[in-house]
Amino acid sequence: MSEPWWEDVFDEVEREARAPKGRKGNGHDRGKRFILKPFDQIRFSTRPNYLVKNILPRVGLSVIYGPPKCGKSFWTFDLTLHVALSRQYRGHRVQSGPIVYCALEGGGRFGDRVGAWWQRHLAETHDGPVPFYLIDVPLDLIADRVALIDAIGEQVEARTPPACVVIDTLNRALGGSENKPEDMAKFIRAADDIRIAFDCLVPIIHHCGVERGRPRGHTSLAGADDVQIRIDKDQDGKILATVEHMKDGEAGAVIGSRLERVEVGTDDDGDIATSCVIVAAEVSLNEGGPKLSKACRFALDLFRRLIANEGERAPVEAKLADDVRVYHADKFREHFYQSYPADKRDTKKKAFQRAVLDLQEAELITLWREWIWLRDKRDKRDK
Repeated sequence: MSEPWWEDVFDEVEREARAPKGRKGNGHDRGKRFILKPFDQIRFSTRPNYLVKNILPRVGLSVIYGPPKCGKSFWTFDLTLHVALSRQYRGHRVQSGPIVYCALEGGGRFGDRVGAWWQRHLAETHDGPVPFYLIDVPLDLIADRVALIDAIGEQVEARTPPACVVIDTLNRALGGSENKPEDMAKFIRAADDIRIAFDCLVPIIHHCGVERGRPRGHTSLAGADDVQIRIDKDQDGKILATVEHMKDGEAGAVIGSRLERVEVGTDDDGDIATSCVIVAAEVSLNEGGPKLSKACRFALDLFRRLIANEGERAPVEAKLADDVRVYHADKFREHFYQSYPADKRDTKKKAFQRAVLDLQEAELITLWREWIWLRDKRDKRDK
């Protein structure tokens, strides 16, 4: 009996992990594990390098993070279903493929979300199978990665490997501590094994830290990912997904959404059951205003999210209206340094200084003493 199709791309490390303990060798019986390609045989690949253009790469690790109850799971579920059904996502092209979704947090009610999405998007327009597969049982990614890869390879239909395997959330999939470098390194390696086995994307949904400026836990996760997307919910309930960095693409895309309630049926008590779906919402960072550079747009979007989530009442001596919220300039700078897509701190410093000056000149923000706030018509303070 021949090996399953997916074994052809299975990681050699995992083959050894499944071998009997104590097996040793001098390397001659392992085959050619590393193949060196001569320079003249390295070819340009014409295959598109995205799963969702300008949002998700085709292969790699992605981190989608934000505070609790901000809509990150709803947003990811909606995005991946567009990939499964080969539908454009908010004007962005997609490369279609099966989706495996590991719903490890709230998975018991995941069927409600599926029912709501079906009612909203498929009930009257789709009558075929949807290549979307759910895992809603406890999972330790480090200990269970071999069994998980086996299950996916055996149960995903046809000969098409999954386009992505979603881990929702990191905390529920990690048997160790997300703050320990050795535990996070093992988790990243386990996620990499899934990526290698299926040549796919592994989106990891995660929570943010106390200051909300980065994913929670050890920083090695941010160093290993290929794209990082921050999810926020503002005071009006609008969900903003911002591509903070992308290794092989341009960051900065902002996708606006909101939750819409949908009836999914009647429960055993005879009551109407409901869930939510993600629908598009307009995002206008600078409508009708002056043309801004990429760094300015990034800084303005970041500052608006910080004000919405963490803004403070203005000090009395600022003489501002009661509903105006302010933010500490030093904290804004540190959040900018943490999330701006550049490698060198000096580059981030120059981009931040230029952005703050340009935003002041455009009369979009006011910098006064150690405080910054969004400028409006009521703000008559001299610059």
